[in-house]
Amino acid sequence: MTKRNGSKARTPSKKPRRQFDKEFKQEAVQMMLDGHSASSVSKNLGINNTNLLYRWKSEVLLDGGQAAVTLDSRVRELEEQLRRAERERDILKKALAIFSRNA
Repeated sequence: MTKRNGSKARTPSKKPRRQFDKEFKQEAVQMMLDGHSASSVSKNLGINNTNLLYRWKSEVLLDGGQAAVTLDSRVRELEEQLRRAERERDILKKALAIFSRNA
């Protein structure tokens, strides 16, 4: 024989979803663009899921905000450094070829 006691079965209550404001998201994305890893940013800011940071990053870059401008300027700077390093490498290759012929 089973008793019924009219009480409802307890289910574990879920935590309410955290809401993040726009400034918080932009700062988190800026930290990632400054070279911090997504895992370190999420740990420092108390965010459980790094995928959330990547989603915010794509949203910020699509919006074309300050983060996008910063990223574009950094890409241009790195491309120029790469071109300079390639020119220096090519010059050194030619110099090596010249000096190895004369030796």
